[in-house]
Amino acid sequence: MLRDLIRMGIRDERVLDAMSSVPRERFVREEDVDVAYGDHALAIPEGQTISQPYVVARMTELLAVDSTHHVLEVGTGSGYQAAVLAELARDVVTVERHAVLADRASILLAELGYENVRVVAGDASVGYAPDAPYDRILVTAASPGIAPELVRQCAPTGLIVAPVGDQEMQHLVVRYPDGRETRHGAVKFVPLRGRAGFG
Repeated sequence: MLRDLIRMGIRDERVLDAMSSVPRERFVREEDVDVAYGDHALAIPEGQTISQPYVVARMTELLAVDSTHHVLEVGTGSGYQAAVLAELARDVVTVERHAVLADRASILLAELGYENVRVVAGDASVGYAPDAPYDRILVTAASPGIAPELVRQCAPTGLIVAPVGDQEMQHLVVRYPDGRETRHGAVKFVPLRGRAGFG
């Protein structure tokens, strides 16, 4: 997997180390363990997916997380991206609308020793205001735009990374503290549901 990530352009050594530290096979369905490290998305319960390793690595690289950062993840899913972030950040708050996924991720992350991750069940599309502000915010589902609620919860020097577009295709977008946004390649995520998502 690491060779593939380097070949596809991932250069941040800290991100590569984080990807190599997280046991991806623990976050996939039992029938997918043998293909857990292939560079493709895999289905998980509730109609959701675990993103392909390259997309996880690329989004993490764009987020530029360091060990002082308080991070919000919008959309926990299996918990894999939260674990990668936890390898890099001071702490991670991750919000998931499907209670069954939130419960599973919370149990698994605890089993793997990620004491710096807090899983919250709720409407992820509007973030999690009680623990704001966040130094970094990562959205892991297709978004119609970067929600004003997330902008308000982001620290003045913070970054937001999100897949923005329609439900068929999105681009990775980085939002900077001055409000500027840059695009970084096409992706396809399951739609973000909730008040600030696709409904």
